[in-house]
Amino acid sequence: MTLGEAGNGPEAVDGASPDGRPGQRVGKHDAEMADRVEYVEPRLRLATHEDRDEIDALMKASTAALFPAFYDESQTASSIVHIAHVDPMLIDDATYFVLEAGGDIVACGGWSRRDKLFSGSAEQEGRARLLDPATEPARVRAMFVRGDWTRRGLGTRILAACESAAREAGFTELALMATLPGFRLYVRYGFLEVERTSITLPDGVELGGVAMQKVIDR
Repeated sequence: MTLGEAGNGPEAVDGASPDGRPGQRVGKHDAEMADRVEYVEPRLRLATHEDRDEIDALMKASTAALFPAFYDESQTASSIVHIAHVDPMLIDDATYFVLEAGGDIVACGGWSRRDKLFSGSAEQEGRARLLDPATEPARVRAMFVRGDWTRRGLGTRILAACESAAREAGFTELALMATLPGFRLYVRYGFLEVERTSITLPDGVELGGVAMQKVIDR
């Protein structure tokens, strides 16, 4: 299951204070201090098993923060349990990326050369068959961005890394199952909607999703 950073998190409110209170004007001193804060460009690297606890925490926090704008309380709670967890197969295959800033992982996502399309459905679990690059699309998997790092192009960076790696592996297409928070990111990146569908999580909760595909740029 994939989550993107486009459309994630609340929109900024005009006149909002640094701590998010609406209607507060930012003073000159605050603006000057903000200008002095050095932006740390996140570093892209492959995830390791030592990252699993931090990635798991990021996935759960991101889901808790971003899903409520698109799903109800029970859907969000179920997704935290059944979707927001690390698939070790992606790390084993060296196809899962993290973006790290100041020693913290702020985004994660990857691709797969295996048949499994997403986590959270019993029907998908156990799928480990290697895909045929000549006839089947590589999978984009488990895209999550930390709530305070959305709208900075992190999801796009990970998608570009996935596309490049899949191209090098001989694939000509990408496929994914988007949850609603990430849908606009994938559209902007060039994915086309194939089908609107509903995913049944192990506890019976139904979650709306969108099957999407993209031809890999050459």
